[in-house]
Amino acid sequence: MNYMTNAFSIQMLNTTIAHNVSIEPIEPEQVPSDCISAIGHADTAAVVSSILNRTVDANRVSIRLTEQDTLFVAQLTGGRLPEGSTTLPEGFQIVFLKVQVEA
Repeated sequence: MNYMTNAFSIQMLNTTIAHNVSIEPIEPEQVPSDCISAIGHADTAAVVSSILNRTVDANRVSIRLTEQDTLFVAQLTGGRLPEGSTTLPEGFQIVFLKVQVEA
């Protein structure tokens, strides 16, 4: 399964076993269109939608990653988005990362 979030958390892992986690920077066009959104804030989802040129829904859910899953992270840098943002304000950036988990 492919997921999209705006952050990666250890809570996404089964912490009763050891994991190797790989994190690779990617370009926005490398994010597959079949990702299930787990981006919890509507403004963040709107900005990511504008960057990817497709709809990314806000979806406040918890996910648990397995070895079969790939997580695509749209990591915001520069501060908190101003409320109502649909594009990135000056000084902000979204870096896309591909996260894979191995037991």
